[in-house]
Amino acid sequence: MGKSALWLTTFTLLFTGFLLARAQPEANFKCSSSTNATCPGLIDYFSQNATTLRNIQQLFNVKHLPDLLGANANTIPENASATYTVGPNKVVRIPFPCKCSNGTGLSNHVPLYKIKPGDGLDYIARTVFAGVVTYQQIQKANKIADPNKIVAGDSIWIPLPCSCDAVGGSSVVHYAYIVPTGSTVEGIAEEFGTTQETILSLNGLDDPKKLQAQQVIDVPLKACSTSVRNNSMDYPLLVSNGTYVYTANECVKCKCDSSNNYVLQCQPSLLKPTGGKWSVCPSMKCQGNLTIGNLTSASDDPCNRTFCAYAGYSSRTISAILANESTCPAPAPAPSGGSGGSGASRTTFSHIIFLHFIFLALYIL
Repeated sequence: MGKSALWLTTFTLLFTGFLLARAQPEANFKCSSSTNATCPGLIDYFSQNATTLRNIQQLFNVKHLPDLLGANANTIPENASATYTVGPNKVVRIPFPCKCSNGTGLSNHVPLYKIKPGDGLDYIARTVFAGVVTYQQIQKANKIADPNKIVAGDSIWIPLPCSCDAVGGSSVVHYAYIVPTGSTVEGIAEEFGTTQETILSLNGLDDPKKLQAQQVIDVPLKACSTSVRNNSMDYPLLVSNGTYVYTANECVKCKCDSSNNYVLQCQPSLLKPTGGKWSVCPSMKCQGNLTIGNLTSASDDPCNRTFCAYAGYSSRTISAILANESTCPAPAPAPSGGSGGSGASRTTFSHIIFLHFIFLALYIL
């Protein structure tokens, strides 16, 4: 074998190994909740190029723009229109319905993506959906025999990772978070109000140093407590800190804020009902003239107050109930503890291979 052939063979093998070493682990979120349990999920997404909220909404099949705005309350204005520009690589949180089955949570058969001419499964996974899933996961979910044989015009399901499990006995929204370069497990835990041990356990990591940049991990976001009944059409209504949602055919707006001791705050949305079931929003009153969100007269207890809380909806009515809310500050969350280890990076193995490649190239030349 001549030097040229040896060079080409070595280059191919090493470069392939380098790419494989850089491959991210698949995101498989555990979901031990009862089969067919459903809940809201949340996932990161970013586009390499500038795009619009409309394009993102259509890509992920988000039914209503306000749902997308509510999931990004801290980064996108509430009055943003569908033409609002999202800059390159800016992270947008995508809300979607989650369903549990066989110990795993996946998006409930959304989004559906229509294959375009020239698309390949790997391109769809890595580029169109920014690596939140792998092509193997798309292939498995859609029972595609040969990933190289897909047909333009067909629609395929993009199975987004999610879970409906409680964490530590508390209701949470499971957030599929794309790890930025330089992040640590400890830093992520501190940012999102959880513990390092919780993140390691949820993601099957035995060492925080194994965290990789661009890896999709399960981060539990604490949800506000609610008065929503278990027979409501939107049960369980899980809203995480710093976000808001529209429910009851968008007649009710509910917001979660840690400053309110994680008690869900709901009020009439003043929007026109969606879904075609109601021409106007039904009554939203508690006893007397109190409407959802209204407070009763002041209590003798300085740490508690009574308010008219949203309790769910049916095909005909919206329910409200008097509830108590603590107004005294909640205790600070426990520190995450432990060492965060090194920042998220590509595996050391990939760097070793790359250095070997350089040394071998110098030797051959």
